[in-house]
Amino acid sequence: MSKIEANHVDFHYGQFHALKDISMSIGKHEVVAFIGPSGCGKSTFLRLFNRMNDLIPGTRLDGSITIDGRDIYDRSVNVDELRKNVGMVFQRPNPFPKSIYENVAYGLRVNGVRDEALIAERVEDSLRGAALWNEVKDKLRKSAYALSGGQQQRLCIARAMAVRPSVLLMDEPASALDPISTAKVEELIHDIKKDYTIVIVTHNMQQATRVSDKTAFFYLGQLIEYDRTTKIFTNPAREETQNYITGRFG
Repeated sequence: MSKIEANHVDFHYGQFHALKDISMSIGKHEVVAFIGPSGCGKSTFLRLFNRMNDLIPGTRLDGSITIDGRDIYDRSVNVDELRKNVGMVFQRPNPFPKSIYENVAYGLRVNGVRDEALIAERVEDSLRGAALWNEVKDKLRKSAYALSGGQQQRLCIARAMAVRPSVLLMDEPASALDPISTAKVEELIHDIKKDYTIVIVTHNMQQATRVSDKTAFFYLGQLIEYDRTTKIFTNPAREETQNYITGRFG
């Protein structure tokens, strides 16, 4: 059963035709990597899954995107509810100017959770899930800004996990991190995929091979090829994919 289905998606920023007739199916608990040169549409497509592009004036979507069989662009959809189910982790760590504890608790409080015992339990669970608990359990009341960049990014992942989404979107989550922190984030993706469907945009092709089950190659707003990651990187069907992964362009 697929978790996310995109059918004949076209997307415009004003007059610019950013995405052209993209169809794709993402299964439950799969990790899917989006690769392709800068400006090819992969981050734009990712942001359609939690309607982040709604915030940009003059955009238009044709086609449909469903999550768990429901069209997320249907008028009846509550966007706040959608974003609770579809968490987002950005390129640069963006902790709030609050304590480590309150960063993770934030989504719960915004969603009306008042039970402090439940919040405390969920904060610990999320920090454990993000492989950060042992590093921060004695300084939960300290500012999130006191953490290293890699720890801040794992904190942002914990914050996304705290409201129990079923999908996690990651837009180049390790591009601002050093190799050791990057390895920890990649390890984390492996550990949590049993609970989430994860879609990750990455410029790092080695990262795509390490973390993903399937890979989608985008070029000039089109989905050129989408297949098992091992096949994409060892025996791609399309010449454009071969040229990109061997460094001939992009």
